[in-house]
Amino acid sequence: MLRLGRREFDAQEPVIMAIVNRTPDSFYDQGATFRDEPALARVEQAVAEGAAIIDIGGVKAGPGEEVTAEEEARRTVGFVAEVRRRFPDVVISVDTWRHEVGEAVCDVGADVLNDAWGGVDPKLAEVAARYGVGLVCTHAGGAEPRTRPHRVEYDDVVADILRVTVGLAERAVELGVPRESVLIDPGHDFGKNTRHSLEATRRLPELVETGWPVLVSLSNKDFVGETLDRPLKERVIGTLATTAVSAWLGAQVYRVHEVAETRQVLDMVATIAGHRAPAVTRRGLA
Repeated sequence: MLRLGRREFDAQEPVIMAIVNRTPDSFYDQGATFRDEPALARVEQAVAEGAAIIDIGGVKAGPGEEVTAEEEARRTVGFVAEVRRRFPDVVISVDTWRHEVGEAVCDVGADVLNDAWGGVDPKLAEVAARYGVGLVCTHAGGAEPRTRPHRVEYDDVVADILRVTVGLAERAVELGVPRESVLIDPGHDFGKNTRHSLEATRRLPELVETGWPVLVSLSNKDFVGETLDRPLKERVIGTLATTAVSAWLGAQVYRVHEVAETRQVLDMVATIAGHRAPAVTRRGLA
């Protein structure tokens, strides 16, 4: 059982985490949800289309203008409070590596801290434990936040992913984070080249076998673009194909831009796997 905020999810239940970037320079939507009203409209749409988790980020992952902890908090804290007020049952995640920001958003109702940079600030897990919220433990290959990989090498990328993510998860539980609220994320593209991300996808069952729920953040990433030689705005089909494979291999939570399309893919895979009944069954019965 995965427990996040007020929600509980069965082990076979695929869960969508919708991305809401509170940044003026986000890599995919170029700041479309930087202002409050478009961002709140995005939350409403995502929930209506089947997202159970809203992931709010105040700093884009890639290089760019410096964003201080104070500015990151300014972009996220008030928005988290408003989402909490308008959508009391939605799970609110905040994508941050800074414990100061983590504390501030937990104060106003965040349910999950999504640590996409692999524990670079060890105090973030302490914040999650103190507030009893969920924590995403990600493999970033030791990269500094907001840096791109350069000629990174691994003897065995999945072995390193397992070592880091399981270690972070176990530390989180030792600190007091509820075990049922900890997830691991292989960190596609973070501290990895395209071949590393493809191998991490192919070997997802090794992560699933650890018993920790697996989150994958695949949406429109560079490894999809390089695999198919497609620019940013033409990666949805590749993303959905990777989503279907990941679902079949046992990942549970999907951090995405395209919620409705992802919901259909996950429902189809779950039904083929026998975990979900068809929505209707009229064919051959009339």
